[in-house]
Amino acid sequence: METSSRELQAAEYLEKHQIKELVSYLTSALLFFRPEKPKEYLISLLERLRIAKVTGVAFPFFMDNSNIVAMFEMMDSSGRGTISFVQYKEALKTLGLCTEDEDLQDDGHKITLDKFKEEVNKRMKEICEKTKGKDSESYQTAAGLLLLR
Repeated sequence: METSSRELQAAEYLEKHQIKELVSYLTSALLFFRPEKPKEYLISLLERLRIAKVTGVAFPFFMDNSNIVAMFEMMDSSGRGTISFVQYKEALKTLGLCTEDEDLQDDGHKITLDKFKEEVNKRMKEICEKTKGKDSESYQTAAGLLLLR
């Protein structure tokens, strides 16, 4: 079946404006934080993205240790105190702290809560240090990709 010109135009438009990435980011944030008023939360999140883009200030991550622990506990459903490397990598991607093409090395060990917290905090700190201005090419998080293009 041949793709119509209209479908191609739509796909190009979505790609050009990174709409799929934006929707994915918003959905991930919504499902992670599960706010009582999801529509208001999404509006607030979009407004923060807009302000960050206009001012050149890095998008603020609102991840404190309680959020990191909650995310880890959701992945560690058996309560063993560890998660798999695959879960760890997916969590970093969901948080925008790991790019698709980043080559994380699996050392064969399970990821503990302390290791997970340490890595999330380290990566958030690195992003904040790299993104003091809007022209920083190293800002490779989901929010950064949406803000800086």
